[in-house]
Amino acid sequence: MRGVPSTAAHRLKPKLPRTTKGRVALAASVAVLLLLLAWALRPDPPPALATAPAVIGDVEQTVVAAGTIEARELVSVGAQAAGQILALQVERGDEGQAGDLIAEIDSTNQQNALRNAEAALANIRAQRASQLASAEEAAAAYERQRVMLAADATSRAEFESAKAQLTAARAQVAAIDAQIRQQQTSLDTARANLGYTRITAPMSGTVVAIVAQEGQTVNAGMSTPTIVMLARLDEVTISAEISEADVVRVEPGQEVYFTILGDPDTRYHATLRTVEPAPASIETEGATSANTAVYYNALFDVANPDRVLRISMTAEVHVVLDSARDVLTIPSSALGERVGPDTYMVRVVGEDGAPEPRKVRTGLDDNVDVQVLEGLAEGERVVVGQARPDAAPGPERTRPRGMRRML
Repeated sequence: MRGVPSTAAHRLKPKLPRTTKGRVALAASVAVLLLLLAWALRPDPPPALATAPAVIGDVEQTVVAAGTIEARELVSVGAQAAGQILALQVERGDEGQAGDLIAEIDSTNQQNALRNAEAALANIRAQRASQLASAEEAAAAYERQRVMLAADATSRAEFESAKAQLTAARAQVAAIDAQIRQQQTSLDTARANLGYTRITAPMSGTVVAIVAQEGQTVNAGMSTPTIVMLARLDEVTISAEISEADVVRVEPGQEVYFTILGDPDTRYHATLRTVEPAPASIETEGATSANTAVYYNALFDVANPDRVLRISMTAEVHVVLDSARDVLTIPSSALGERVGPDTYMVRVVGEDGAPEPRKVRTGLDDNVDVQVLEGLAEGERVVVGQARPDAAPGPERTRPRGMRRML
């Protein structure tokens, strides 16, 4: 090229034709589209399977019910005497023995009644002494008339009169004796009424409620007013409400345990004592309505030496119907199609990681775990479901001893 330095000529690059540039851009676009299409049409990875091992554990079938803790013995200590409460000798929580003084009621009226009864008895006894003397006199007169009649020294009329007077005198003594017994009863009643002004504990126990206060006037004329409530708390009774659907499977002698809200990790074990034949509602409602849920009280007793269990606490009660200890178990969700009596298909993870079908024979099933009698060995893994692809693998399944299901 004329007039252009040789060095500049070397810097010049040949220009491509426009048609060549279009072909390059089109090829690049097609390549990108093919890559996107290949990504979109890629095959999905096989789903991740949720598995669990067969482990040794316990399986238990239970009936679960709500229960209430009650005192084994609960007594309402009342006043049988009317009057003002002069002194109250106890406070809530006090422990006492049978015979301990609880309260004193004004005894003025009772003391007066006792004095009157004693005076009346003394009076009637004096009358008896006087009448007894008259009877002895009549007996002597009768004896003289009898001797004189035998000697023909008196008339029979005189003799008969003496005899009648003796009979009447003895009858009077007998009547007075009856009055003495009657008056003695009145005296005993007056003494008892005086004793009622001192209210004592009928049994050993704990004061759980104080209903009346010092200075309050109680009237025992219509009903017995309650002063305090006394309970034995060294042993408590649990009353569990069993539904009518479950009560047919519950019977005395079955193992039972319960927990309380404040300490759900501690179990209290006992034996079912009785199941009441009629629902508690029958006492207030008579015949139970067909639209009303029916519950029957199941009762059992538990020692309470530390007084941890308190009246009216709520208890979660488990009545054990059947149990299997230290047996091979798998989750109930691993069971597939039922192919026979207590026989199901499960999917077991093989050595290559692929699941394979297998028959297993089962025992107890509590809807969380099921006992395996045949078809599996400890440690083999069974498929329990399909895990999310993004889910982190869970810990190995271990069934803690003592884990139970709530039905």
